[in-house]
Order: sequence, then C-alpha cells, then structure tokens
Amino acid sequence: MRPIKLFLSAVLLICSVVAISQTPSFITDSLDSYIDRGMKQWQIPGLAIAVVKDGKVVVMKGYGVREWGKEDKVDENTLFIIASNSKLFTGTSLANLDYEKKISLNDKVTQYIPWFRLYDNNAARMVNIRDLLCHRLGTKTFQGDFTFWDSNLPKDSIIWKMRYLKPPGVFRQDFGYCNSAFMLAGRILEKVTGESWNDYVQQNILTPLGMTNTFTSTAGIAQRNNVAVPHTNQFSSITPIPYDQVDNLGPATSMVSCVKDLSKWLMMQLDSGRYEGKRILPWAVVQKTRDANTIIGSRKSPGFPMHMRMYGLGVFMTDYAGRQVFWHTGGAFGMVTNVCFVPEENLGITILTNNDNQSFFEALRYQILDAYLGVPYTDRSKYQMGFFVQGKKETDDELAAMKKRVDQHLQPEIKLEDFTGDYYNTLYGKITIAKSNNMLICHFEHHPDLIGYMEYMGNNEFRMTYSNIGYGVYPAKFTLKDGKPWGVEIKANDFVEYDSYLFVKDPYGMVIR
Repeated sequence: MRPIKLFLSAVLLICSVVAISQTPSFITDSLDSYIDRGMKQWQIPGLAIAVVKDGKVVVMKGYGVREWGKEDKVDENTLFIIASNSKLFTGTSLANLDYEKKISLNDKVTQYIPWFRLYDNNAARMVNIRDLLCHRLGTKTFQGDFTFWDSNLPKDSIIWKMRYLKPPGVFRQDFGYCNSAFMLAGRILEKVTGESWNDYVQQNILTPLGMTNTFTSTAGIAQRNNVAVPHTNQFSSITPIPYDQVDNLGPATSMVSCVKDLSKWLMMQLDSGRYEGKRILPWAVVQKTRDANTIIGSRKSPGFPMHMRMYGLGVFMTDYAGRQVFWHTGGAFGMVTNVCFVPEENLGITILTNNDNQSFFEALRYQILDAYLGVPYTDRSKYQMGFFVQGKKETDDELAAMKKRVDQHLQPEIKLEDFTGDYYNTLYGKITIAKSNNMLICHFEHHPDLIGYMEYMGNNEFRMTYSNIGYGVYPAKFTLKDGKPWGVEIKANDFVEYDSYLFVKDPYGMVIR
C-alpha cells in the first residue's frame, strides 16, 4: 500500500504545481504593483477586485481607502453601487419567469401595462419584454436620463414619460442603451409575480447564493457599514460627491454589492447555474440571458483582439482572443464597476472603484483577460490614459474659457431679473430660475436637492455650476424673443445624458432637445 500512497501523493503534488503554473505571472507577480500604480495615476481612492478561476477564488482583496484623505481601508466586503451590473439580475429574473411559463419574453408590453406608449405608435404596439431587455427601442444611449436619474419621479411617471423620447434610431435595429426600459421590465415582473422586483431578486438569486452583503436598493447606503464614498475629479480636484438615489430606476441600476458576494454570482455563471454543487437557476435560464439579441458592432477593434459586440438580456458579449466573453459595466456618480466572465476558460473578474472619471477599472479587466488568454502584453492602462489626457485637456480648456468670461464681470444688456421665472420642457417638466445677488439660481422640479448656480458670461450665456459637481459645469444659453428671455438650453455631464434640454417660458411652444 505504501508505494500506492506515495504515487498518489506525487500525482497530487504534480496537479498542484500544474494548477499554480496555470495562474499567469501577471497575477502572481505584478498585479499589486500594477493596481497601485494605476490608482495613483488615475486618482482612484479605493478599488476592490475578485478573480475566480476553475471554481476557486484566485484573487480577492481591496486596495486604497473608502474616502480620499481618510484611513478606512477598502476590503473584499466594502460596498459599492454596482449600478448597471444590476441589469443581468433583472434579465435573469425575467428569463426565469419565461422558463416557468409565467410570461413569454415575446409578450407585448401593453399586455401588462395597457397605457404604455412610445413616441412611435407602431413601435408601442409591437414592443415586447425582450425588446426592453436588449436596448433596441431605437432611443439614443442614456436618452431621458437627466429627467429620470436621481429624480423624485415614481416609476410609473417615468414609464409615462417614455412616450416623449423621440428615437433617432430604428426600432429593433439600432442599439441605444435605455435605463427606463429595464425599469419597465421590472414593473412587468412585479405585475406578474405580485412581488416587488427587490423581493424577487432577493428570494430567487441573492439568498440562494448566500449573497448576504448585497442590497437591491441605494436607500440608506450612507448609513451602511464598510461602504465606499463616491468621488469625481472631472470638473474639480478629487472630491467626494453625494450617493446616487436611483431606486425609481431600480431594476436598471440600484444594486449595492461587494467583490466577495459578486464572486459567488460569477461562480454560478461559470458553473451553468450551480453554486457549490447546488442548482440555483436552470441552465436554460442562464443560457437564455446570453443569447445575442442586438448587434452593437461587427468591425474589428483597433486596440483589442475582438470583432463582434452584441447584447443579450442584461449582458454584453464579444469575442476576445478567440473566446466568448460576457461582461457589463456599471456607472453611478462617483463609482464605476465591472463584472466579466469567460465560460470557456472558467474565468470570472469583478472590479469595483470609487472615482467615476477614469478608465482604469476597464483597463485592469482587459489586462487580466490578456494574461489568462495569452495575449501579448500591452499596457492597457497606458493606452487608455492617452485618450483620458486628451479628453481632460479639452474639458480643462472649456472650463478655463468659461472662467475667463465670468471674470470679465460683464453685465447683461437686459436686467438680471428678466431671466427669472418658470421654464418648461415636455419631457422634464419645470425649472425655476431666481436671482441671488449677482447671479441666477436654477431649481429643478424633479431634483429637489440639485441646484444650478448661473454666472453671466456675456452674449446671454451663463456658466452653470451644479451643486453636485458630478453633474458638471456647462454654459446655459438663453434665447430672446422680442427682447425678453424666452428659452434656455441646459446641459449636464455626458455621464448622465449626452443631449442638452431646451426649457421655454411658453409651455405650448415646448420643444424636446
């Protein structure tokens, strides 16, 4: 028996050595220094990461601090708003209802919400649950989000306002990332099950997986233990900003989690719906979320070894170095995150960060993919930094130009009081502009905690600085009619919506911009 025992011991030792050798040297030797350097270069206060491979956790740790200038460290249990990484939980939930024959993903939305409309009546009659979950309504990416994000609008009011989103794209053809559509899918889930979306996700996914430190709501996040503070440095030095309150868009973006819990979600994805040998979800459900529904692009990337980019039910997919990769990112003001898995390699990655003005969280993901998939080394952080520096210079130049105009202390040709009053936009609703000393102050009907401070720059333009600096610093341009202000065009950070909004004093002349 002794020789057999020695033989088995030798086999086990060899298997262990092989397993260790399969972990790339970048992970074993360079990961810490790469992250430390990247966090300094990109001014990231805190970062948490988990890497799982072959059913085991290879890396799980935190770097940096929860708040800039403070000492509380980030660890594997530190909470971050994972934002749009919530979408796959929603897509999985609806796919599960489809599997159970409680719905069909091809059911019309109006079957469940008869009063639902889109800008185009034909699309409104045809749109189904699948359309909601794969971003093919024809709307522009983030369209409507300045109205919806962080607002006091209830869910059904957001659904009602979706009829005012004039789509630049073609229904069921063009990809346009739509948060309100995912929220609407969650409302359908609630009508079918009689449960809230929050309870359904908790009972059917989070609790079975043991994700005890994951929450479906941003409400009360500041009072939770071990939570990262959001930061930005796009329009100022690195500074903390308020937590987003986006429960009215919940199924699209409201979840809060940590890398320890997300590693369990990743291992379930990589084990065909099982976790620790227990069936959490049917494989058919998991598989359905990964079926491509919308083509995003089919041209070779100039900087990465990938070609096709598509969207399933709450998840992106691509080819990468010959493997099929599934991923999603999540962006809340002050936090950007990602979750990624490669079933063919039994590899999963999640990275959570608390500065929204950086691309390192994605560069790091690609760097890890490169290491595991045998892609020759390219410093992905350095590559992304080139684009960042160019964009930062453009922003800094624009800020400097606005400051120069404000510092000239120009006086408007008409009285400052003439700019005051209520202005309206069909989609948003009302803003109120009032005079305060030598500036104007803008209040937003559906964002009671947000203020725009407006300083005159000449030519009927004001520099508007938002009280939450995450929303940015942009020109507000007034239009005059018969010598009096008639409308004002307002812009916020592209992070929330790309387009500006035109607000007018005559509500019957409202134009959506």
